[in-house]
Amino acid sequence: MNNKSHQQFVLFSFLAVLIGLLESLELKAAERPNIILCMADDHGWGDVGYQGHPYAKTPHLDRMANEGIRFDRWYAAAPVCSPTRGSCLTGRHPYRYGIYTANAGHMKADELTLAEVLKQKGYATGHFGKWHLGTLTKTVRDANRGGTEKGLPHYSPPWVNGFDECFSTESKVPTFDPMRNPATVSREAKKNVPLGGSYGTAYWTGPDERVSDDVLQGDDSKLIMDRAAHFIERTSKAKKPFFAVIWFHAPHTPVVADEAHRALYPDHPKALYGQHYHGSISALDDQMGRLRSHLEALGVANNTMLWYCSDNGPESNVNTGAGSAGSFRGRKRSLYEGGVRVPGLLVWPEQVTKPSRNAVPCVTSDYFPTILDALGLELPDRPLDGVSLMPLIRGQALNREQALCFQSKNVATIQRGPYKLVSVRSKEDRLKAEGNELYNLENDPSETTDLAIKHPRVVKELEAKLAAWILSCQKSDRGADY
Repeated sequence: MNNKSHQQFVLFSFLAVLIGLLESLELKAAERPNIILCMADDHGWGDVGYQGHPYAKTPHLDRMANEGIRFDRWYAAAPVCSPTRGSCLTGRHPYRYGIYTANAGHMKADELTLAEVLKQKGYATGHFGKWHLGTLTKTVRDANRGGTEKGLPHYSPPWVNGFDECFSTESKVPTFDPMRNPATVSREAKKNVPLGGSYGTAYWTGPDERVSDDVLQGDDSKLIMDRAAHFIERTSKAKKPFFAVIWFHAPHTPVVADEAHRALYPDHPKALYGQHYHGSISALDDQMGRLRSHLEALGVANNTMLWYCSDNGPESNVNTGAGSAGSFRGRKRSLYEGGVRVPGLLVWPEQVTKPSRNAVPCVTSDYFPTILDALGLELPDRPLDGVSLMPLIRGQALNREQALCFQSKNVATIQRGPYKLVSVRSKEDRLKAEGNELYNLENDPSETTDLAIKHPRVVKELEAKLAAWILSCQKSDRGADY
């Protein structure tokens, strides 16, 4: 073989290897799972058919529970919405990134979101529905904080947090005709706003890109799914993996349902309000069924990791609200079980081939490490409060050695083994406890019997671990992780 022929042989061999590598990379890209995080707003643990609710009609969520993994101890990271949403995207507790409650703080630029990680790995990323992790406009008055002097420092929309495509609101909207102040359910109407007039918020698709109110009519869950379905179809046909965050407003107030969904509950014990409340959940449930049908029609259902949960427990007290926390103590804004234990489901046919029920405590902070683990990606070098659930998803045992901790206002809790410590913290120094309660969640999931006096050693051990975790969160919040 002469020198020229040898050079050509080497060149062709190199090209063959390169083509093989590219084909291998393309194969791996095709095998990467699509990921969808769906979340309801204020959807109580008990407000689904599969939990035995006496009249809630949720056939599509029930089907997910019967075909995938049903998490009987799935927790929102906080008892209110904004903090929980951030935990889904960062794997971290809200007190690490400074969103302590609703309508406060924003997603910081130095926080690493799932959308940013996945976008770097070739995923199309989209956010649809309620954002609530910062304001979306600097130019016009919008929702709770947008376009105001108070809101300017908190400008942090989805499109600066890794999302390519958006159809997003800053905060709540009515669950039917989302741009209009509801005239039919007076207790849900916005104060100081004419009934039937503008609700004072907007859907945004990008910087100063406001969606016309004229096209935002009808059921809000359907409007959200219309945009999400279009995004999923385009990216699927382009053979590109996608990450879609679909955060419904239902059944958060103002809760309004159309006539067809109200008609599902003619004898609701909470009368018209209850018909609207559970009607909006059934309307949301319809869209979950529509989503699954859409994925199947596109041929991508098997390789799509589809999650569903709520951001916290049901609104209002048991006497005035229609939502159910099941048998659990507390509701929204409480760190007792009813405020943070919520519906949790996963369907992923390619990996979850047999339906199962899981009693291991899991939390919205687990999304981040689970998804990175599924893709074989390294975790960032910063404290995470979530753990990977991939062993559980693969049918293996998951022993959650890392304690599950929560903070909200002046209360903090820690779960380890069967025990849960509920600790009232000093307002001057959150590292100090002013009072502790201890419950055995295995024997007493409704938290009726305080065991603190009976088990002082357990209280002391959990209190020490909780204080150390609170200190870690304080360091993170001061920017030590960046």
